[in-house]
Amino acid sequence: MARAVRFHQHGGPEVLRIETIDVAPPAKGEVQIRVRALGLNRAEALLRRGTYIETAKFPSGLGLEAAGLVAAIGEDVAGIMPGDAVSIVPPLSMVRWPAYAEIATFPAEFVVKHPPELGFETAAAVWMQYLTAYGALVDIAGLGRGDVVAITAASSSVGLAAIQIANRMGAVPVALTRTSAKRRALLDAGADHVIVSEEEDIRSRLEAIAGANGVRTVFDAVGGPAFEPLTAAMSPGGMLIEYGGLSPEPTPFPLFNVLTKSLVLRGYLVHEIIRDTVRLARAKAFILDGLSDGALKPVIARTFRFEDIVEAHRFLESNTQFGKIVVTI
Repeated sequence: MARAVRFHQHGGPEVLRIETIDVAPPAKGEVQIRVRALGLNRAEALLRRGTYIETAKFPSGLGLEAAGLVAAIGEDVAGIMPGDAVSIVPPLSMVRWPAYAEIATFPAEFVVKHPPELGFETAAAVWMQYLTAYGALVDIAGLGRGDVVAITAASSSVGLAAIQIANRMGAVPVALTRTSAKRRALLDAGADHVIVSEEEDIRSRLEAIAGANGVRTVFDAVGGPAFEPLTAAMSPGGMLIEYGGLSPEPTPFPLFNVLTKSLVLRGYLVHEIIRDTVRLARAKAFILDGLSDGALKPVIARTFRFEDIVEAHRFLESNTQFGKIVVTI
């Protein structure tokens, strides 16, 4: 028996309940961990509201990231032992393998012995943000030294991860944020430039920063009307990678910019990295190296207790956080 967060209907944070449930032993190829910390993601709020790419089956669990101690291993699991400190690469289904629980079970291939210098709270904040940013900027875009990359929703955990990865690659990260409230924090977090989209002209600022070469890569979580100025400032052959849809407004197709500059507009889900064993292995090596050498440092916005999961989800949806929200057990 263990406590787990579940919901029996779609809705706001208030539908989340902490319930005591039976816990089956790990099956073949699975690892069961005693969870010490959880990393929260917007995908979990979408599942809770019924707008995620996956469909909840009531009563449904949720959660994609966790860190803790191995409690038990199933058959055919090698290299992991009870008592190991581990963190979790987000599984392809949070309905099948939900993380919000005192005891949670995951496929062994997604269980990582995290660097010993990481505490559980930091380890729970690693994989979703860095895998998402790495997959887009390094694996797909091939970001290189001197390349200018525009990063929207830059104060999110993925946005901050993208800034750090861009710096590690020798690129020039330009952070976009709605208001000036987070400008100083973004500069302190490693952004070379900050553009306040509600106060400045996106195109002219990007063109001034990038010069004649233009913006080679746009890493966008927002969509909406900003597509026009973002693509207008891009270099010929540049790539816009879209991984979200935060804007409530329609997203226009910037036909003239795409045609005249031969731009690539590419949709992206981190699942394409997670489900590919070769690409995932490269990503894990890059991230673990970055954590070890200090180039990658998860930023934690706020930590909540497990018992305060409803309040944690309210904060998640407030869009006021800077970095990752973590829940401890």
